[in-house]
Amino acid sequence: MADGKELVSSDSTGSPEFIQQLLPSAERTALLYHLSYLCLGGFPKLERLLRERAVETQLLFGSSEALLVKCAGTSNNLVKCLLPSLKVSVNNIKPELAEKHLKKAKEWIDSIITEVKEIVKRYDKHNSDVAATTSDFITEKEEAKKKQQQQTSEMKELQKIIDDLEAQHANISKKIEDSEKKIEEKNSEIHELISKISTTKEEDKTQTHTDVGIFSMIVPFVESIIRYIFKMIKYSSEKDQLKALHDDLTKTTEAQKHLKEKEWNIQNKLMDNQLNLAKLNIENDQVLSIIHLDEVQKCLSRIQQILIQLQKFWEKVGSLLDTLKKSTLTGDIWIEDLTDMKELFLESIDAAKEEWTKFGINCMNANKIFCIQANDAYRFLEISPSSLSKEEWQKEYQSVKEKLEKIRPNTVNPAAITL
Repeated sequence: MADGKELVSSDSTGSPEFIQQLLPSAERTALLYHLSYLCLGGFPKLERLLRERAVETQLLFGSSEALLVKCAGTSNNLVKCLLPSLKVSVNNIKPELAEKHLKKAKEWIDSIITEVKEIVKRYDKHNSDVAATTSDFITEKEEAKKKQQQQTSEMKELQKIIDDLEAQHANISKKIEDSEKKIEEKNSEIHELISKISTTKEEDKTQTHTDVGIFSMIVPFVESIIRYIFKMIKYSSEKDQLKALHDDLTKTTEAQKHLKEKEWNIQNKLMDNQLNLAKLNIENDQVLSIIHLDEVQKCLSRIQQILIQLQKFWEKVGSLLDTLKKSTLTGDIWIEDLTDMKELFLESIDAAKEEWTKFGINCMNANKIFCIQANDAYRFLEISPSSLSKEEWQKEYQSVKEKLEKIRPNTVNPAAITL
């Protein structure tokens, strides 16, 4: 049986929507490559290097697409195979049937974990390659400096605006980092309170603790666990404490969401001014801008971190299913308590079905974006930027800029739970 300390995780993988956080970074990556590519007319060596890195990213996104299909398929198998089998096992008191299907589900999950680990390694290597390419660009930039002409007043003014926006971006990034720490602290307080409620009084301990333990093993999403615990709390003082902590978490998370939206707007303004400066540099035979490759690295790192979360999520699910499988064999739950716990099992299975269905849908939505990225988003590589006329260059630049401005940060609010 899982103890109270294992019931609630403070990371965003407790939400079936967390996978959606992949989407803005995946979309933004190709567009940033496109902008970098536009700035490389007249630099054939760097144009070739960037094309190589972009193609590697495209192939990696193709693998990510396949992984998300597998996650959605496993989610569908859990909904259509495992959970109905658990229902049959509960209704007919057949733990051996449940154990058989739990074992099969664990095999599916182990396969996904192995695949996610491999993808994460590939992202790590690829990001290092992009960083090396950025270094090559810097070397080329230093060479170009030797030939650099005097900056025009317009270029100096743009540089001043860029410096100011970079300072604003650094400031708001620090605020977001601070808010992340506050969210983690609030999650930890909720975690401790739930653990305390689950084990508070000896006379309540067995039933309450067992109920929460069973529910959390079958439904591995934190929002559902919190809702369930809130329903079963007997004392108004404990309800008030949980609601107050939850309200604080909601407020802090909402504030962070606004900060991220503000950060996104600053990034777009910064990008716009950097592009204008890059255009002037190109027109005046000045130093090329490579800032967008730095942003590509950040997007790739963000995707990698979310995939690591995905790996941890499946590891957590695998661990919970292992615990449930062991319980069926020892009779810890099924034999001794099943008659009294039958309704709880059935309720848990229904809740799990709803959450896993949402998770599968979100995986497929993410898959569609990666599919577009893998197949269509890098067609700009087919045309050399140096072959574009000034009017064509401007038109393409404007199109990419507008697409970037439409992308918004996809923040999942784990605190948005109605109690």
